[in-house]
Amino acid sequence: MAGLSPAGFTVDRAANGSDGYVMGSDETYAAVVLDLGLPEMQGLDVLSRWRAEGRKMPVLILTARGTWSEKVDGLNAGADDYITKPFHVPEVVARLKALIRRSSGLASAVLVHRGITLDTSANRVLLNGEPLEMTARELKMLNYFLHRIGRVISQAELTEHLYALEDSRESNTIEVYISRLRRKLGPDLITTIRGLGYRMD
Repeated sequence: MAGLSPAGFTVDRAANGSDGYVMGSDETYAAVVLDLGLPEMQGLDVLSRWRAEGRKMPVLILTARGTWSEKVDGLNAGADDYITKPFHVPEVVARLKALIRRSSGLASAVLVHRGITLDTSANRVLLNGEPLEMTARELKMLNYFLHRIGRVISQAELTEHLYALEDSRESNTIEVYISRLRRKLGPDLITTIRGLGYRMD
């Protein structure tokens, strides 16, 4: 969806319901925007299969019709929120960010940890109250860690979060961004767990 990438999301697109179902079953996504009117497999069928398989990622459904019954069907099938076409991209962005925060057990758009303040709505970072310049991918990685404090995150999971499926990826990219975050935010913020990944404490 045009407008999501400039808002800081890494976006994978599916041309039809069948492809979308496979992608959502095979990959770990922070959230999904699911159109109900898809070719090959209807959006409600895709969603119902995901939920039956235990896939728990937040799902925002899109509907062109906007009828109350379709919204109810979507919510009953396991959707977390809905939006009716035509829509404004900033609203979709705001709803996705709210869904991701809630799925991580967070309510506020502002994340605070050990002197770091990340305003996810404005993509602004403060370190001990002072503004800090960060690239888009550095912001994405920091955001991902701040939603998962104390959890070990594998290199593969970070790569999936930072890059779309079609993007080229260098083998040492994650180490480079981890090094940059440590240099900007402090050397002890992110711990390397040998053979498993990284943890923000």
